[in-house]
Amino acid sequence: MVAKDHLSLQLYTVRGKLEEDFDGTLARIAEIGYTLVEPFGVTAFADRLAEALPKHGLSAPTTHAGLLREDSAPIYAAAKRLGITTVIDPHTDPARWQSADEIKVIADGLNKAAVEAADHGITVGYHNHQFELESKIGGAHGLEILADNLSDDVILEVDTYWAAVGGADVPALLKKFGDRVKAIHVKDGDGTLNNKAQVAVGDGVIAVADILAAAPAALRVVELDDFTGEILDAVAGSYKFLTGEGAPA
Repeated sequence: MVAKDHLSLQLYTVRGKLEEDFDGTLARIAEIGYTLVEPFGVTAFADRLAEALPKHGLSAPTTHAGLLREDSAPIYAAAKRLGITTVIDPHTDPARWQSADEIKVIADGLNKAAVEAADHGITVGYHNHQFELESKIGGAHGLEILADNLSDDVILEVDTYWAAVGGADVPALLKKFGDRVKAIHVKDGDGTLNNKAQVAVGDGVIAVADILAAAPAALRVVELDDFTGEILDAVAGSYKFLTGEGAPA
């Protein structure tokens, strides 16, 4: 079972709910039992997060932000304001993952960002989709080539669902990366690119237990990219499955 202080929710999961009722949605997330969240759009939402997170007993150890595409100064400022210690770049152009040389350029960008971030007391990380695993160069997944060229200061947040969709043996990949994996996205579904087929953790085909066992120290971050039903039901179902606790009705 996952301890509550080791379990987070990527707020992109509830982006539609946040648009409708920002404060009420965070209140419901806390009611379900989550104490940690992973924001997106941290510069745009900094004011509202600064007010709502402490109000509902929530904190954000990690966030997603486009460090390789955006001005980093506002990102670091927002992160420091919110007590966020790790900023994770969530996406790069899939076309850049077709050659080892270009992957090394991505790694270089992350390494440079890590040096800059360290001046702000912040750690830099990278989050994958499926294409970093679909890419195979010299028998290695693109994400493995990236990891081999990262400085020790850059961490990985492995999206275990997209890694599986990309064709990786996810438990083996996590074990290979070892302590560099400080967080994992835990999601479930039918193992395809169809976001609408994603479901509450435990209701799909992903070998969640094996994945969790392969990265015991990594923060578990629940995420659904999409869902056909009431998204907060899937958020609550994921919490219940991972913690073994019943969520409030």
